Amino acid sequence: MKQPAVTMHNVEYTYDRSSVLRQIDFELPRGSFMGLTGPNGGGKTTLIKLILGLLKPDKGQIHLFGQPIQTFKDWTKIGFVSQKSNAFNKGFPATVYEVVSMGLTGKLGYFKFFNKTHKEKIHTAIKSVGMEAYTNQNIGDLSGGQQQRVFIARALVSDPELLILDEPTVGVDAENVDRFYDLLKKLNQEQGITMLLVTHDTGTMTKHATDIVCLNKTLHFHGEPDDYTSLTATDLSKFYGYPVNLVEHDPDEKEELS
Repeated sequence: MKQPAVTMHNVEYTYDRSSVLRQIDFELPRGSFMGLTGPNGGGKTTLIKLILGLLKPDKGQIHLFGQPIQTFKDWTKIGFVSQKSNAFNKGFPATVYEVVSMGLTGKLGYFKFFNKTHKEKIHTAIKSVGMEAYTNQNIGDLSGGQQQRVFIARALVSDPELLILDEPTVGVDAENVDRFYDLLKKLNQEQGITMLLVTHDTGTMTKHATDIVCLNKTLHFHGEPDDYTSLTATDLSKFYGYPVNLVEHDPDEKEELS
């Protein structure tokens, strides 16, 4: 049996004497598509930084693919896609091919020449997100949704087993959000990539995720999408720490509004 992609046991983190995360215990099984939601300031970004090794917990243990994070070295197993609006300069003079090729620097280092195999991997990653027609186009000329597809290709080119996405639909127009989530679901189901998706878009998330986690300094919920959508406004208000109203979009879907 394969070890989980991520395991946390009794993890705590404090910043400036203020508790950010408390008693975090959870597993991210390999092959799952986990949606991570919760209020702003609830610790979602801190949790990601702990998984990526950018922060060290004050207490508890973190294992990546069965290995203690302190000794884990194969970081190419983990791909990360941040919020485009916070991480990308639209004036950056690079083509789609060049942006995706940057994802190989973790394995090859800087100032290395790409051989035929590397070039094939770059083209394969671009094709996997449906952007092959834009290979030689400048990244700044693309729409928000297209740019995010390119950033996913950049993360995929190093063959990650876990893909972490932090609010990836920021800047993506509503028309293309469903297509974007369909792409993630396809990568999860067809390529077996484990997904950890941070989002406030719970209505869309529950249609695609296999597991839902609600985080507000502690884990208030960890279960299947059907169980999450059956929660009442009172339940969610306790999780979020402030009143939450549910808006019905159709008989089978509801979204939280605060």
